Amino acid sequence: MLKTIEHDDGVIELRLARPPVNALNPELVGQLAEAMVAVPESGAEAIVLSGSPGLFSAGLDVPELLGLDEAGMRKFWQDFFGLLARLAGSEVPVVAALTGHSPAGGTVLALFCDYRVQAEGEFQLGLNEVQVGLVVPPVIYHALARLIGTYPAERHLVAGHMIPAADALRIGLVDELAAPERVVEASLAWCRRHLALPRYAMLGTRQLVRTDLAALFADPKALDVDGFVEFWFRDETQQSLKALVERLKQRKG
Repeated sequence: MLKTIEHDDGVIELRLARPPVNALNPELVGQLAEAMVAVPESGAEAIVLSGSPGLFSAGLDVPELLGLDEAGMRKFWQDFFGLLARLAGSEVPVVAALTGHSPAGGTVLALFCDYRVQAEGEFQLGLNEVQVGLVVPPVIYHALARLIGTYPAERHLVAGHMIPAADALRIGLVDELAAPERVVEASLAWCRRHLALPRYAMLGTRQLVRTDLAALFADPKALDVDGFVEFWFRDETQQSLKALVERLKQRKG
């Protein structure tokens, strides 16, 4: 589900490899969380988080998550927040190499990285949770607002529309566009430019300016695990999610 690729200059690439759409299920989230601890401890200087050609991640694995009971869903959500906290508080820079489409949970992962390189072209990303009957937790809203501003974040979240790659660059949701086949290469180049700077000054400044992002996870109200789980199991939400799964099945058919 997760491939580890070593590059020059101490950069490690963590490549999502869960066909067909790199959907985030409990196992993949657990592997990512473990890697975010193990890779820096192994001596890595920077991390690139990548996906498949044309698709970074389709977000949460809704069909699998619908099979969880309340306790299972609460544990998954706590683990997912644990992964985001490790991205936000990583000791080394992390670049999201968005190799294609990146809706919902795929965009969420990118929000907590240092830098985002998006494949240019007809690709889209964004937080479309409201379209499938979900409310974005406060911690994710604050991370989005930190990037694009409070009012643009409000408008995006309430409508839940996907954002084309070029527009994502314009509003600051991503930092750079690259040809699809060069997304990882561009992400590695960013890492190498920063690793060439005086190490302690770069890492110390990075920690300073990301303090607010890491601090989001210290407030239980910002996580609102109980609120999300309660909302997940509402009849209206379940109906919306099951309708989504049916639409996905029809597309495959």
